[in-house]
Amino acid sequence: MRIEDIKKVLSEFMLFRELDDYELTKIANISIAREWKKQSHVFLQGDPLENVYFIYNGKIKVYKSDINGKEQIVAMMKKGEMFPHVGFFRKGSYPAYAEVLEPSTLIAVPISKFEGILIEYPELSIKVFKVLGEKIVDLQNRLEEQILNNTYEQIIKLLIRLGQKHGKELEDGTILLKSEFTNRDLASMIGTTRETISRTLTKMKKDELIEVDDNGNMLLDIDVLLSEINLI
Repeated sequence: MRIEDIKKVLSEFMLFRELDDYELTKIANISIAREWKKQSHVFLQGDPLENVYFIYNGKIKVYKSDINGKEQIVAMMKKGEMFPHVGFFRKGSYPAYAEVLEPSTLIAVPISKFEGILIEYPELSIKVFKVLGEKIVDLQNRLEEQILNNTYEQIIKLLIRLGQKHGKELEDGTILLKSEFTNRDLASMIGTTRETISRTLTKMKKDELIEVDDNGNMLLDIDVLLSEINLI
């Protein structure tokens, strides 16, 4: 990928959207574009923290694993997102694994070189903090859900979150969420079991809170799901 192409890609990310051509060129010059195969890992938990990645296309699963090999999904990342968010201001190692779910093109920005640019352009630091702040609020909300909500409420809020982030809005206002997440994935996102997810989704279909087509895609009405939470 040429420098001009990298500049164009980076300019579409919120973090770099307001930079001028000269500033973008500075960042593009230190960036590396690379293609990744499905089921490969961008980095492993514990690897030296060297780069922050920007997704040009594809899908990445970020997850943690405990000593028993149990997986906890932290996030599903897609085009237009960066990871890990802690990268620019953290020393040491990657806090999780990053697995490629489908062929992806990523742009890697070396942290040490990027920090040099931040020193040169302090206003960029403010933009980085803004992006990190939004991520922190999202993580706080998810933690709150786990502490304050029962599993049923957590599953509903998870579907709402996935629908808003990964779904496609249809003409009637409902959200089409494709069957890219298995029950195991959903369970891993909120720390429950696959069986609990399966039972809950079956109940929600029976109660007409969600619809599922022949391909396993979900049709979600966000207002209906929010009303169900408010009734609990």
